Amino acid sequence: MSDSLEQLQQQALADIAATTESRVLEQLRIDYLGKKGQVTELLKQLGKMAPEERKVFGDRVNKAKDAIWQAVEARSAHLAEVALEAQLASETLDVTLPGRGETAGGIHPLTRTIARIESLFNELGFETVEGPEIEDDFHNFGALNIPEAHPARAMQDTFYVRDGAQVLRTHTSPVQIRTMERYVRAGIKPPIRIICPGRVYRKDSDRTHSPMFHQVEGLYVAENVAFSDLKYDLMTFLSRFFERDAEVLFRPSYFPFVEPGADVHMKLEGRWLELLGCGMVHPKVFEAVGLDPERYTGYAFGMGVERLAMLRYGVTDLRQFFENDLRFLEAFK
Repeated sequence: MSDSLEQLQQQALADIAATTESRVLEQLRIDYLGKKGQVTELLKQLGKMAPEERKVFGDRVNKAKDAIWQAVEARSAHLAEVALEAQLASETLDVTLPGRGETAGGIHPLTRTIARIESLFNELGFETVEGPEIEDDFHNFGALNIPEAHPARAMQDTFYVRDGAQVLRTHTSPVQIRTMERYVRAGIKPPIRIICPGRVYRKDSDRTHSPMFHQVEGLYVAENVAFSDLKYDLMTFLSRFFERDAEVLFRPSYFPFVEPGADVHMKLEGRWLELLGCGMVHPKVFEAVGLDPERYTGYAFGMGVERLAMLRYGVTDLRQFFENDLRFLEAFK
């Protein structure tokens, strides 16, 4: 019996050492160590032996079983290493080879448009200011004279977050509020002359609307600011942006945070197109931030970056700006 065990162990070790496939190795494990394997069958014979023989033979069988198991594990690790080396060799990449289809990138049309708007307003004396995209009710609505029942607060229009305590800002006007507050806290008196570019969010999506889009809003606060100042700055900006004499029409409109308010239309390609909204800052907005509405006046305006980009570059579908189609983007290199 002992000789048979010794021969079985040597045969098993030889078979394991000779195999070159993981599938074959697994079958050998089953043949020798499985429930019906050859080594397992020897253990079943222990019941027929005398106690003294059973102990000695059982110990030898267990040692043979351990030796075979260790040989299986070692061979399995070796085969796995060989397979990995073969895979690495077959997938070798020469990083020194030149790239294929190398082309120069370009600035995204929206980034290009924002930079152009900033540059033109900076030339007019405006400072660029940014603020948080998640806002509280006061800065996004309350301080801007937007009442509790105003449609702009409706759930179907606004993205509320954190149990309705905050919102994804619906415009960049909160940056104007934060800037005026900062001036008041620091004891700095106007003038304030800023533009606020950034992402804004509203529940709207089609060929001319996106749930996330970009706005640039402007604010000028000082003593004796008049509507004529607003008209001059906007007409100067539009003429420079579109590189033509701006034929502009100001039509009365309503916005809670300005009084009077107006929509600005410009004649482009023989058509009157609405470009932005504007107006004189409402006295209640000054009161909300701690500025004296009897001493200071100001104007504010807001424009959609995507709309200006569509008109400047002849884009007819807003979604093209966000689909990242290289064929579309290549036109703006």
